[in-house]
Amino acid sequence: MKRQKRDKLTRAHAKGYQAGITGRSKEICPFQASDARSEWLGGWREALTDRQLGLNTR
Repeated sequence: MKRQKRDKLTRAHAKGYQAGITGRSKEICPFQASDARSEWLGGWREALTDRQLGLNTR
């Protein structure tokens, strides 16, 4: 059975979350397309909120 790829926006959000939870800068966003960039930054902001609440993974 083939594995299906997640859609690009979901993946962008997850990658942004991972960058944010590890403390990386939002300036390293790898996406140029506005919709994917927006999702990445959304994940990054969500991770910052989670870090402030003490949910970091370190």
